[in-house]
Amino acid sequence: MQPLPRITVEVPVLMVGSGPSDYEALGSYVNGLRRPQGLHLTLLHIGILADFAQDVADWTKGITWAGDAVRHTTGWLQGLPVLDGFTGTSEQLIVLGGGGISGLEVDVPRRVRDYQVSLVQGLHDLLDRLLVDNVDDFILSSAALGYRYPHWVPHVAVGRPLSRERGPRTIAPLSVVFGPSRIRNGRFLSAAD
Repeated sequence: MQPLPRITVEVPVLMVGSGPSDYEALGSYVNGLRRPQGLHLTLLHIGILADFAQDVADWTKGITWAGDAVRHTTGWLQGLPVLDGFTGTSEQLIVLGGGGISGLEVDVPRRVRDYQVSLVQGLHDLLDRLLVDNVDDFILSSAALGYRYPHWVPHVAVGRPLSRERGPRTIAPLSVVFGPSRIRNGRFLSAAD
């Protein structure tokens, strides 16, 4: 059985540094360097849509049905404006995900941070329309959304840390070029109705 796809709003990485060798050089800092074709920066994680919708239904004690949550969430995601591509910079690798992931911490333009804030505000509005009370508590407790940290750190996951070292690791400055925003696995949204 095919696992259900996770839905995220993200920007794809088009290039790291001045070419493939700059990215491959990160292999001296991480294990299992990820393929460059799948690199991205996540702006908002919704998770598995059916799980998110069930979280809403459970939180509202059935006042909002899971099917209604799926439909409204799909419409909201499909109506999001596209963030144009941009270039960021990275000067350090950070450890994420409880120590299992190493990522480039990326300094992004202000408009990217503003867009990410608008996504979270939009999520709040969506949850209000779905009759979710205590929206912040819901966001932090929803397993589908998976929020574990109080603030957003723009990053691109690139592999596993070489050691269990927790602190950031300084690297030579790299530019990171991103394409326009997209909904990962967005093709599954229309089938969610």
